Formats: sequence, C-alpha cells, structure tokens
Amino acid sequence: MLGFPSVCGNIARMSRRWLILALIFAGIVINYIDRGSLSIAAPFIMGDFRIAPATMGILLSAFFWTYAVCQIPAGVLVDRVGIRRAYAGGFLIWSLAAAGMALSRGTTDAVGLRLLLGLAESVAPLASVAFIRANFAGEEQGLPTSIYIAGQNLGPAIGALVGAALVSHMGWRLMFAVTGLGGLVWLPCWLGAVPSDAAPKVRATAASQVASGDGFWRSWAGNRAAWALSLAIALASYFWYFVLTWIPTYLVAARGFSTLGMGQVLSLALFTMAAANVAGGAAADRLARRLGVFRARLAFAAAGWAGTGVILLLLVTTRAWALPILIVAMCATGIGNSSFWAIAQHLPPRHLVGRTVGYLNTISVTAGGAAPIVTGYLLGPQKHFLTAILVAGICPVLAASCLLLAGAEGLTRMKAELNAAS
Repeated sequence: MLGFPSVCGNIARMSRRWLILALIFAGIVINYIDRGSLSIAAPFIMGDFRIAPATMGILLSAFFWTYAVCQIPAGVLVDRVGIRRAYAGGFLIWSLAAAGMALSRGTTDAVGLRLLLGLAESVAPLASVAFIRANFAGEEQGLPTSIYIAGQNLGPAIGALVGAALVSHMGWRLMFAVTGLGGLVWLPCWLGAVPSDAAPKVRATAASQVASGDGFWRSWAGNRAAWALSLAIALASYFWYFVLTWIPTYLVAARGFSTLGMGQVLSLALFTMAAANVAGGAAADRLARRLGVFRARLAFAAAGWAGTGVILLLLVTTRAWALPILIVAMCATGIGNSSFWAIAQHLPPRHLVGRTVGYLNTISVTAGGAAPIVTGYLLGPQKHFLTAILVAGICPVLAASCLLLAGAEGLTRMKAELNAAS
C-alpha cells in the first residue's frame, strides 16, 4: 500500500505534467501567431512594397525553407539536451525575428527575418511532442496531443482577430512589434516551471545512438506504411498551409470582406476548430481503450481529412456560405491533424521520437512551403482563386486515402519493426 508521501508525490508529478502541457499549449499559440502574422498583413505589404501575388507567395513561403531544413537537426537537439533549454532558446530568437518585421524596408529584409523565424520555430513542435510521448501512455495521448494541436488553431485564430484589429488601427508594422515582443512574457514562466528532465535526454553513447538510428531509418525506408504516412502528411499540410497563408487574402480580395471582417470570419472558424480538436482527442482516447491505439487514431484521422474536402463547396456557393464552410472544413482538419500526430509519436521508440516527428514535420513543412508559392502562381495578377481552391481541397481527401492504405495492422507491424531495428 502506498504511503501518504508517495501518493502526494504522484499527485504532484501528475499536476506538473499538465502544467507543462498548458505552457506547451500557450507556446504553440504564440508560435502560430508569429508565423501567421505575415498572412494578415499580406494585402497591405503587397501595396507598400509594390509586389505581385507571385512575389508575395515567395515571401510567405520563406519561413518554411529553414523550418523544413531544421526539423531533423532540431529533433536531434531536443533528444540530446531536453525540451527546457531547446525550447527556451528557440522561443527567444523567434520572438525577436517576428518583431523585427516592423523594421523591414523591403522584400530582402522580410525574407531574411522569415528565414530566421523558421529556423528558431522548428524546435517548438518537436519539443512539444517529445514531452507528450515521454509523459503520457499511448492510450491517453489523444487528449494532450489534441490540446497541443488546438494551440496550432488558436494561434492563427487569435492572430487573425488581434492582428486585423492592430493593422486596421495602427498599421502592419506596429502589429509585428506588438505580437512579436508581447509573447516574451511566456519565457520566464517556462524556465520557472519546467525541470531540466521534463523529457528524458538520450543518454546512450554516441556510437550506440548512431547505430540505433541507422537501423531505425533503414526499417522506416523499407516500410510501405511509412511511405503512406509521409505522403498523407504532405497532402494534408499543403491544404493547412494554404489556409494559413492565402485564405485571409481570399476573404478580402475574392469575397469582399473588410480587414476586420476577414479577421472575425477566420478566427471564428479556427476557434471552433480548436474546440473540435480537444473533443475529438478525448473521444479518440476512449475509443483507443476499446479498439487499440492505431485503429482508433486511424479512423479519426482519415474521417477528419476526408471531411476537409467540404472546402471545395467554396467554388459553387455565395459569400454568405464562406463562414459555415470554413468552420466545417477547419473542424475536420483539426480532428485529422491531431489524430495523425498521435499516431506519429506512438510509432517510434521513445528515444527517437524527436527525430521521427522531425522527419514527418520536414515533409509537412516542405509541402507547406510549396503551398503559398504554387497558390501565388495559380492566382495570377487577377487573383482568381478557383484553381487554387480546387487543388488545395483535393489534397486532404487524398491524404485520407493514404492513411487507409497504411491500415491499423500495417502500423502495428511497423511499430514492432521500428522497435526491433532500434
């Protein structure tokens, strides 16, 4: 029988993990506010810098270039030094880079700052997922993962609402300064609350780590389910980053919303998406206890991404339908995204979760980097969104098909093979 001190210690540890999860949630909210602020300012920057949509697409994409390249190195960093120091350093750099946009004098300055922002922000998702993987069992990871993913929705929602108001009343430069520097209040809270061992560091020797990683990646490369997961996240991410980078301009240029109206429509859809994320994650946890982790998560992910295809209705409806269509599409996307990342962090052995999620996030943000560029060229000087929405809307439906191709049995075999190889 456990003594009273032992019980109190267990309660304290359980409370600490939820406190850290709350900080992870807040950190990812700030992360997405800072990366998404350029989308809110895009119509005004195009006017001030006198650039075409194709050039704006390159500027919107620049963040993803370093963000993609740094995913696997950032995963190695998180695995080796732990989440506390890695996250704190990245947070400080990205906040300063985001605020620095207020001083940009043209596209060259802006591209440089967006590249620095992408480099620094690459740590955040890997540190977040590594903590969840280390502190929550497989059948209970759905809710914390959904809370983390909800932060990815609330960040753009708050950014759209606050950013639109700041741009309308104070201009886009002040918007970058306020949102970039304002987030720094999070940093001392993180350093004060998170112990150095919040997520275990890799303590194996360098030689054993290399050997373990080599066997793991060889097994991954030879697995059909791994390729299906990689293609699925690429397709789903193309849609998600299309929404984050170009939907604000679509609502203003193609649907005639004011800047404030755009912020209200987009933020309401994303706020609803965050609520659906958390509810979906809790439901997936309950189902996982009955059907198994992979079967339950796969069902939620595939159904969510298939439902995202409702965005295609924007092609045949009036402006009045923009909000309900966005709400349904965003809620479906959130359920699909959170369930996918719960699968991703459950697949690898614990000491390689940072690198695994880093690899999948590299695929994700590479597609994310392509989305604004491709969309910018598809729009043309007249900013016609028909083809761009068609391409983006088909992608998540194809992603759902890839998940079904992987299958729960395929993922179960894959997990066993990856653990054996590492």
